[in-house]
Amino acid sequence: MTSRFRFGARSAGGTRPATGIRLPALPLAAALLTATVALYIALVAFGNITDFDTNRQFVRHVLAMDTTFKDPDLMWRAITSGTLQDIAYVLIIAWETVAALVLIAASAAWLTGLRRRSGLGRARRLSTLGLLMMLLLFGAGFIAVGGEWFAMWQSKSWNGLDAAARNFMMAGVVLVVVHLPGPDPQQE
Repeated sequence: MTSRFRFGARSAGGTRPATGIRLPALPLAAALLTATVALYIALVAFGNITDFDTNRQFVRHVLAMDTTFKDPDLMWRAITSGTLQDIAYVLIIAWETVAALVLIAASAAWLTGLRRRSGLGRARRLSTLGLLMMLLLFGAGFIAVGGEWFAMWQSKSWNGLDAAARNFMMAGVVLVVVHLPGPDPQQE
């Protein structure tokens, strides 16, 4: 049975579409969730560009490992070159920006597909790409590399693991929703 949102006046027998618009619930959910993640990562990238120094200091401290336990067996991993730290930070911002653009394009593709009642496969592919970019950034980049390689978990001052885990989970949940079987496979 297909679940659909209907916009229109309420009647005794249910919802009567006043405009004839019937939107499948699952693609609508995927569209709105994708747009939410797109807005979030766009604001993150915008914040990092317009307030460059705040998170620059975060990246510098994590890479320098200057607030960790300073275990000699780990400290050889530290990157103390300001230039290399800034390159890493600019690469993070570039990745965030591209992910935001891909997810914005995915959101537009979802809206177009919902309006036309076809072409949702493109929206799903773009969402997948953008969400995988988010998973790689926060999972591989912040949790694995920052958290484990640079021992960010040891720092009380510069530990972003909780935020990274939230972002990783958000992108993962949306990716699952995007790939749930849709009500009409011919909309691909």
